[in-house]
Amino acid sequence: MTETQTPATTSDAAGFFTLGDPVADTKAPAEASVPTRWEERKSHAKLVNPANRRKIKVIIVGTGLAGAAAGATLGEAGYQVESFCYQDSPRRAHSIAAQGGINAAKNYRNDGDSVYRLFYDTVKGGDFRSRESNSYRLAEVSANIIDQCVAQGVPFAREYGGLLDNRSFGGVQVSRTFYARGQTGQQLLIGAYQALERQVAAGTVTTHTRHEMLELITTEDADGQTHAKGIIVRDMVTGEIETHLGDAVVLATGGYGNVYFLSTNAMGSNVTAAWRAHRKGAYMGNPCYTQIHPTCIPVSGENQSKLTLMSESLRNDGRIWVPKKKEDCAKDPRDIPEEDRDYYLERIYPAFGNLVPRDIASRQAKYMCDDGRGVGPEVDGVRRGVYLDFADAIKRLGRDAVETKYGNLFDMYAQITAENPYEVPMRVYPAVHYVMGGLWVDYDLESNVKGLFVAGEANFSDQGANRLGASALMQGLADGYFVLPYTIANYLADSHERIDESHPAVVEAKKSVEERINHFLTVNGTRSVDSYHKELGHLMWEYCGMERTKEGLSLAIEKIRELKADFWKNVKVLGTAESLNQSLERAGRVADFFELGELMCIDALNRRESCGGHFRAESQTADGEAERIDEEFAYVAAWEWAGEDGHMPVLHKESLSYEAIEMKARSYK
Repeated sequence: MTETQTPATTSDAAGFFTLGDPVADTKAPAEASVPTRWEERKSHAKLVNPANRRKIKVIIVGTGLAGAAAGATLGEAGYQVESFCYQDSPRRAHSIAAQGGINAAKNYRNDGDSVYRLFYDTVKGGDFRSRESNSYRLAEVSANIIDQCVAQGVPFAREYGGLLDNRSFGGVQVSRTFYARGQTGQQLLIGAYQALERQVAAGTVTTHTRHEMLELITTEDADGQTHAKGIIVRDMVTGEIETHLGDAVVLATGGYGNVYFLSTNAMGSNVTAAWRAHRKGAYMGNPCYTQIHPTCIPVSGENQSKLTLMSESLRNDGRIWVPKKKEDCAKDPRDIPEEDRDYYLERIYPAFGNLVPRDIASRQAKYMCDDGRGVGPEVDGVRRGVYLDFADAIKRLGRDAVETKYGNLFDMYAQITAENPYEVPMRVYPAVHYVMGGLWVDYDLESNVKGLFVAGEANFSDQGANRLGASALMQGLADGYFVLPYTIANYLADSHERIDESHPAVVEAKKSVEERINHFLTVNGTRSVDSYHKELGHLMWEYCGMERTKEGLSLAIEKIRELKADFWKNVKVLGTAESLNQSLERAGRVADFFELGELMCIDALNRRESCGGHFRAESQTADGEAERIDEEFAYVAAWEWAGEDGHMPVLHKESLSYEAIEMKARSYK
């Protein structure tokens, strides 16, 4: 299939969208082989000389691994960088919550790893729905990331002899994951933050904390091409609406898992920056691809506002099981003999066992609980939990060794559940964690809006329909340190029109933000923002979660539209615009979640196949595995905003083809 062919499709979502022209990635050098493509692109991209860099301003929204790394690197190169985050410090970005590790193809264990194998595992893990060129580049630059972070002083775990240690994660048969106990994200972010602060001290980077992006400023050139020129932000402390203009805008704002209300994401994580860009013309790629993480602490009550992740690294030594007999589910797990336990992942997937990819482990946990063999307290008559048991590991390695590897994770579990995981198996259940969908970008990480670049989880490009564990940190740092600094120069090397605050595009953008804020504060309805968010999240989890159906998705779209209409007429936001107002902040975020949630359901309804984290019940094999339909759906779904008032989104298809590997059915058995 060529880049410009449009696959035929029989859509369940007819009437919900219109079909637009195909879209293609034109930046990856098609004449070069996949392994040489990145070197070829770097060699022929345009450059900006050091003297000119001092005149160029780059706006970066987000200070997680992708945003902090990009800010530090571009500042070091001599650009003027304006860095924005809604947290009170760049160190509070959600990257800090990552636990288990970061992948890199260094083959320190001499177990057969290579750049190609990491590339292959990434594409296979994503169920052959990622872009081949981007996935290969991610694997290629992975080794450099570890060297960079070690040089920064990141305290990776080391073996007795002093060499860096590795462990395994799901979906692979080698050990390539570097880690710092269960605090890898925290340590990597501190390293990136230190690099960023070095540039702050040098005067090349200016940080703006407690500032939230509420609009993208765009203009059109003589050819009708849209260009990003700046952003409108709100000072979250004073309420002041500010305009910031630059020569390019980078969004590194993370994922939108909080559309489900309950997720492992930080409470403030949202889609607003990306969605504002989408409404200004940036395509949204594969929005329905959601990762459900299999090992989270189960929901404990109706008033819960967040879920807590138990690192995938625990599946290296922990064994997952449920009772074979339903009558044993209420028993103390220590009273259930070995012969009455079903280690179902080891039974179904003997080649990978407990280290199957996240989407597979999550669905199997759901099946066990749906079969009545879940454990833990009943919620609506069903026990939603499975055991993650370390008894064998403690017996084999000793408690001290287990504590050295996982101690802080065990402590966290004990504090949250009041149960001792050294003595009683952990109880875990799948929960929303990461999103593979995001703004569409080309090989340069540039969206279809020129001058708007998107890094890390905020873009769609590398992970396909399912992300392998320990690859989020890898992508964030790869994009920030080693990809974006090369590719953004290709855009900045050309001269572009400068605008000021009197430009009509700036005036219009600022006015739209002020009108939106004023609306929220004057509706004076009867329902809280959180009540709407919770109801939306329930709809998303029920109908666009681990399993999706045509009927359920159609119903969800209808209900989301009804709830959204009621929200705009009946939400109650207290306080004023001229001060700290978290209710106002959440109102804007939830308003964007409504529009995103609707598009996610339309995307899921249109994709009448199962692949990775997107599981359509109508498309599965006889033994319950995901069944792709390559002849119809081997494409990236790039959605264009078409406006409000009943205008349907426009679907542009980017065909996926593979040169370096063979597209085939995924198997971990």
